[in-house]
Amino acid sequence: MRYTEFWRRMEAVLGPQYAASWAADHHIEELGDRTVLVALEQGDSAQSVWRAVVRTIDVPPALH
Repeated sequence: MRYTEFWRRMEAVLGPQYAASWAADHHIEELGDRTVLVALEQGDSAQSVWRAVVRTIDVPPALH
């Protein structure tokens, strides 16, 4: 998954304003208690981070 697709999905689920804020502030246990932004900056793939997001929040099945 490309970063552009990752952010498109994040914005589709959380809205364009809240997606960036949530990614910067919400710690996900599955990501080692890191935020989405930290996980991506530290080299986790967009696909693996997206899977963690899907398991953390209510994401419509069409966006899985």
